[in-house]
Amino acid sequence: MSPDLALRRGVATVCLSGTLEDKLAAAAQAGFDGVEVFEPDLIASPWSPRELAARCADLGLSIDLFQPFRDLDSTDPATFARNLRRADRKFDVMAELGVDTVLVCSSVSDDAVADLDQLAEQLATAARRAGERGLRIAYEALAWGRHVSTWDHSWQAVQRADVPTLGLCLDSFHVLSRGGDPAGFAVVPAEKLFFLQLADAPQLQMDVLQWSRHHRLFPGQGAFDLPGFLRCVLDAGYAGPLSLEVFNDVFRQSDPVRTAVDAMRSLRWLEDQLPGGRTLPPAPALTGHSFTELAVDGVSGPEVADVLGRLGFTHTGQHRSKPVQLWEQGAARVLLNASVVRPTATGVAAVSALGLESDDPVRSAARAEALLAPVLPRTRGSAEADLSAVAAPDGTQVFFTRTGPDGWPADFLPTGSPTGPDAGLTSVDHVGLTQPFDSFDEAGLFYRAVLGLEPQAVTEVAAPFGLVRNRAVTRPDRAVRLSLSVAALRRGGWSPTVPDPQYIAFATDDIVATAGRLRAAGAPLLPVPANYVDDLDARLELPAALLAAIREHGLLYDVDQRGGYLHLVTGVLGDRVFLEVVQRLDGYDGYGTADAPVRMAAHRRARRH
Repeated sequence: MSPDLALRRGVATVCLSGTLEDKLAAAAQAGFDGVEVFEPDLIASPWSPRELAARCADLGLSIDLFQPFRDLDSTDPATFARNLRRADRKFDVMAELGVDTVLVCSSVSDDAVADLDQLAEQLATAARRAGERGLRIAYEALAWGRHVSTWDHSWQAVQRADVPTLGLCLDSFHVLSRGGDPAGFAVVPAEKLFFLQLADAPQLQMDVLQWSRHHRLFPGQGAFDLPGFLRCVLDAGYAGPLSLEVFNDVFRQSDPVRTAVDAMRSLRWLEDQLPGGRTLPPAPALTGHSFTELAVDGVSGPEVADVLGRLGFTHTGQHRSKPVQLWEQGAARVLLNASVVRPTATGVAAVSALGLESDDPVRSAARAEALLAPVLPRTRGSAEADLSAVAAPDGTQVFFTRTGPDGWPADFLPTGSPTGPDAGLTSVDHVGLTQPFDSFDEAGLFYRAVLGLEPQAVTEVAAPFGLVRNRAVTRPDRAVRLSLSVAALRRGGWSPTVPDPQYIAFATDDIVATAGRLRAAGAPLLPVPANYVDDLDARLELPAALLAAIREHGLLYDVDQRGGYLHLVTGVLGDRVFLEVVQRLDGYDGYGTADAPVRMAAHRRARRH
């Protein structure tokens, strides 16, 4: 992709929820250049095709594709004749819409044509009729097509038909879900690449039709190599729009404006992965957690402060102009912000902000803004640091900071509080954030694109209240780690006593010594069932001294292919937040996710009793 080649960006109306009016307004607001009109959206609209074309023009949107035309070919001559009549009527609609390309899918019907010569002949017949109207047919292989289910098979049919107005539509889901090799696009002449549809997806073992209809994602949210796919398409000479076609149960029920912004962010991120593409400000390195802020009130604030003290933290600073306390131990810093007003949630504590150390905070903020992250307005005094903050999908504020004499700590006046004995906590290992169900995939893309963090594999655990899905986002050097989780399904009145839990995990180099200090200080540590420890002994044959320490101090223990993970957990503070202490052994790279069911059951038990 040459530096001066700026491809247009499009989105299919099927990606968005609402009426056609809602969808078009959202696409225009997010900055798309054009749309694919999904025929069912037009059928349900009171607008005539001409009125739709005028509305799109008013919004600055082109109509790039009319889709889909299904089951064109048939072994029954009478059926094929009826399908040609149907095509003629749709060509009339296209003329009124002012769009020159229609998507024809490979047939899934019982009478679909298997013989390649007959299929090519029927496609050629339809394409010639389209050509007489100045229109084109983009033929697409559905991954579940009855006889044509791969892109190279569809190319064989197009090639054999040999009609100028018949070409290919390449859809990343249909190609990659079947294990297709996009490098093969090089054999297709550029003039035969009529249209491109982009979608990501998680790797799932399921029927490909159900996978497609319910689980597609925007680029960067799934497991497909979309940058590699797109490079192959562009290297083959494609010059049309980059258009998103995503079928997803969540997206089609969510606010269309928010979904459209998420979609645009995904395309900007995808383009940025291409050599010579539209470049964004590079993501500066994030070198650590500078602070984690908890929003508290007059009830939860003293409770959290008391527990921080028992964990060895010292109240070292008071903000110059805001009711915000700074608590420190080693490089671990927690802010307690009492300025948040929540009349309906008295006594609640929640993670409200993340301070992330950036090599270049100004450039971090510029990249975030270029990727449509909501920039948060801030008021500050004349002697206070000028901090940039953006809102993550769950509402958490993300600050780009520098910790130093002239950085954000200068906003805090020393309290003069004597530093008590610490508990051996050295830093923040990671922060755990439960996501709203509708924004779990959006959050993964946000942290990947905006902050330059790489998403890890999605895992699921069977927790006491249903499946919990987890995905970490982190840097290669692991200087910043976030653990994102979501309840896969939550319905009805029966629910956990800890909705949407959040936590801060502090690192220690000697968790056994730390646990002893915490117990001596009266920290509210969560008890661990003896059955859990017995199971560890049965499964892992741990050294006797380690097993004894786990029993004595109520530790949890996990292993991965690299090493082990010892961790302990406090009770829930302020109805939602708990604190964790962790020690990674021999390069362990996970988050103790397998222990979540034990922790959740213990939290509920503690809350009830």
